[in-house]
Amino acid sequence: MAQRAPLLPAREHRLGLSELGVLDRRRTLLGLALALLLPAAVETVVVLTGYHNFSMTMLLQLAAAVVVAVVGGLWPAAVAAVVGSLLLNYYSVDPVGTFLIADPQVVGELVIFLAVACAVGLAVGAATRRFEQASRAQADARAMAELARGILGSGGSVGEFLERVRAALGLRAVTLLDRREPGTPREVSPGWEVAASAGEAPPVTPAAADDVVVADEHYTLLAGGRALEPAERRMMEAFGAYLVAIRQGRQLASSREDNRRLEEGNSIRTSILRAVSHDLRTPLSGIKLSVSSLRQPGVDFDPEEQAELLATIEDYTDRLSVLVGNLLDMSRISADSVTPLLRAVHWGEALPPWPPGARVEVRVPEEAPAVEADPVLLERVVANLVENALKHAPKSAVEIDVRQGAENNGHRTGELRVVDHGGGIPAERIAEAFRPFQHPGDAGGHGGGIGLGLAVAKGFAEAMGGRIVAEETPGGGLTMRVILPLAADGGGAA
Repeated sequence: MAQRAPLLPAREHRLGLSELGVLDRRRTLLGLALALLLPAAVETVVVLTGYHNFSMTMLLQLAAAVVVAVVGGLWPAAVAAVVGSLLLNYYSVDPVGTFLIADPQVVGELVIFLAVACAVGLAVGAATRRFEQASRAQADARAMAELARGILGSGGSVGEFLERVRAALGLRAVTLLDRREPGTPREVSPGWEVAASAGEAPPVTPAAADDVVVADEHYTLLAGGRALEPAERRMMEAFGAYLVAIRQGRQLASSREDNRRLEEGNSIRTSILRAVSHDLRTPLSGIKLSVSSLRQPGVDFDPEEQAELLATIEDYTDRLSVLVGNLLDMSRISADSVTPLLRAVHWGEALPPWPPGARVEVRVPEEAPAVEADPVLLERVVANLVENALKHAPKSAVEIDVRQGAENNGHRTGELRVVDHGGGIPAERIAEAFRPFQHPGDAGGHGGGIGLGLAVAKGFAEAMGGRIVAEETPGGGLTMRVILPLAADGGGAA
């Protein structure tokens, strides 16, 4: 056992659990003192006043014994009864001044007095013990309630929980040990490992602690500063059980999150296989057919036919490039491996080149402040949104404009809008448009592409600390709002 450190000032924050035992000892000592003083005081008053009513004097001594029982419990009350009976015998029973008793009836009265006084002391002492137990239980409940309120009002980390336990019990430090069973990975040695700690110089092994409380077969709490009293040990055991429940709940939540990610990964892999079997095979078949036609021996194509076949190859190659790029980007987003290089970027820098003949109207004010973004990722976001708008609104122009965004959590934002006037998406299905392998307006069909453009755009925007909001365009169509925080230095005018 390690050497006990002196009590720290934190003791003043304790919840008064151990003082109950100290109060019991003080009551016993005080009761013993009163057991000697009160009967003597009663008899002194009786003698000095010349009052010689034996029955009344006996009742006064019984009252003194009851007072002693209330203060000190059974044993001080028994002492008061014995002392009172002796004083009655000496000062109030003939012959006075001796311990002899001339009348046998008085002997019976004194015996009854002694029995009644002891019985009263026993009853009062039992009631006092019940009261102290109730007070201790109330103190335990108050401590648990205070700790629970503190936990609910804090971040809920294990370190904060241990700090509150340490302050509640007035300890120097508290440590949570996690047992590493044999058979764990080789980089983790079997035995005990510190899971969390709080306070100054926390103990790291059971041998270095002043007291040890076993929460379960995997977790143990170490107390540093002093040994725990019985009431505090019960409190620590309750804290340990609560802490084990917290950690097991978090492990369960972590397992659910891992299972969710695995399920999403399986869903993405299944969708990728479907995409490869359909959307990637179609352009590959077109390229193969065009190349085979150009390489046919004995067939001469005129320049227009050759240009058409070459344009088909180029178009399908571009489609393949976009599809593969979106698949790679989606895999990066799913694996949380997107690391944006943020800097001040003007919206004009993020405008990609449009396909030939695309009807895109751009309104970007020169005085629009810069946003904090990765220029490459932001260009991909805008390109995917514009491509989606052109695909679903081929007969109308796509509008791009920049506006000042509202404050978000105290930070000013900038906003770029991609507006189309196509068929739009029903309001209840807008959220589905951003899911991987979903197609706005066709509930997951493969009308064109594999449905990753909006999902990639959303993932990249969130990786840069922004978001994308979809809403219906007045008069029909869909408006995509890209919202990003403004750059810290404003970035100057474009």
